[in-house]
Amino acid sequence: MRLHGWAGLGVVGAAEVLLLAGEPTVARWFTPIVWTGYILLVDALVARWTGHSYLTTARAELVLVALVSIGCWWLFEWYDAPRFWRGGADRAGLWWQYHGLEPDPWLRRIGYDWSFATIFPALFLTAALLRASVFRRVPVRVRRPPPALLNVAMALGAVCVALPLLVVNAWLVPLVWTGFILLLEPLNYRRGRPSWLAALAAGDASLLVALLASGAVCGVLWEFWNYWAATKWTYTVPYLGDVKVFEMPVLGYLGFPPFALECYAMYHALRGALGRLPAPLL
Repeated sequence: MRLHGWAGLGVVGAAEVLLLAGEPTVARWFTPIVWTGYILLVDALVARWTGHSYLTTARAELVLVALVSIGCWWLFEWYDAPRFWRGGADRAGLWWQYHGLEPDPWLRRIGYDWSFATIFPALFLTAALLRASVFRRVPVRVRRPPPALLNVAMALGAVCVALPLLVVNAWLVPLVWTGFILLLEPLNYRRGRPSWLAALAAGDASLLVALLASGAVCGVLWEFWNYWAATKWTYTVPYLGDVKVFEMPVLGYLGFPPFALECYAMYHALRGALGRLPAPLL
C-alpha cells in the first residue's frame, strides 16, 4: 500500500487511542481528524485496486470534490436551521444539533468546513473501492428511462427540494435526502454527465450498488465515531426518535444509502456546469 495509506491508518489509530485516553484537543476535533485519516487510507486502497485515486492521479479533482462537499453541506445546514427563514438567532437545528463546539467563532468555522470537506471524498472513495473490489460488475437488463419518466422525476424533485423550505416541519426531512436525486440525476443523464442512470441504461448496476453500499458503510462509521467524540451531533426526529443506534434513530440509517446517490448527483451537476474536465474518479 502507498505511504499515505499507512499514514491514514496511523491517523485513525492514533486518534482512537488519544480519544480513549481523554486527550481534549483530539476529542474536540475528532471528527475531521479521523475522517481525514480514513480518506488517506481508502485513497491508497483505491490506488492499489485501480491504479487511480485522488491523491495519486487526480489531486485537482480532490480539491473540487472537497469544495463542493463544503458548499453542499452548508446548503443542508440551511435546510436544517429555521433561523434562516424565521429570523431566529439560535443555532438549534430542526433535525440535528451540534454540541461541544469550539467557543472561538473562527476555530468553529474551521471545524465546520474541515468536517464538511471530508463528506463527499469519503463517500466517493468508498464507492470506488467497493466498485473495484466487491461490485466489479452487476449486470442488469438494458433499459433506457423514457423521457416522460425523467420529466416527472425532475418535477417531483423540484417539489421535494422546495417544500421543506416553504413548510418548516420535522417530518419533511426525507424530502431533503431524496429531492436532489430526483431533480439532478435525470439532468446529469440527459447531458451526458456521469450518472448511475446512464450506467443502468448500459446494463451495469455496479455504480448504483457501490454508491448505496458506500452510503451505508460511511453512515455507520459517521455515527460510530460521532458517538465517542466530545464535539458531536445529535438528532431530533419525530418517528422512533428514541430507538437509537449510537446517536442516530434507527430509521435514520435508511437515509444514508440515498444520501450517497444525492451527493453524487449534486457533485456531477456542479462539476458538469464547469465545462469539459478530465474524466472523474467515479
